[in-house]
Amino acid sequence: MAAEGAEAAAAPPSADHEALTNTLRPLSDCFLTIRIIKSFTYRTSKNLLLPHVDVTKTTVGQLKDICREQLKTAPGFKPFRTVQLDTLKLYTRAHGHKTMNLIINLETDDDILEDDSVTLESVGVENETEISFFARDLYEEYKKNPEQAW
Repeated sequence: MAAEGAEAAAAPPSADHEALTNTLRPLSDCFLTIRIIKSFTYRTSKNLLLPHVDVTKTTVGQLKDICREQLKTAPGFKPFRTVQLDTLKLYTRAHGHKTMNLIINLETDDDILEDDSVTLESVGVENETEISFFARDLYEEYKKNPEQAW
């Protein structure tokens, strides 16, 4: 019986099942949501949508540069231009576990993308991944006292 279950799990999805959104696009053309965070305490953030990112070739450092360039010209991001954005952290992957904190995942710092030279694919970025972009010093301060103000 266990072997039958294993065979069923290994079988390709039938026409009755829809593909998951993280598998609909190739890694060379991923849709990423970058959560630009200005203030953790006041939960001030805005999503920057990047519809065509090749995560097999784009490095963490290149993604930071792409985001910074977009912020200079994208409408609605003028208030976010005063923050020194320097850190990327995985927030969630498609169909993955979401944190209860609405601004950033405080559960672990293992998902902070510290090495600017590695590709996004090598750190687990895929289609429909959400990534937070913020100032590291503000994040460290917020972690000490994760209170929210209104």
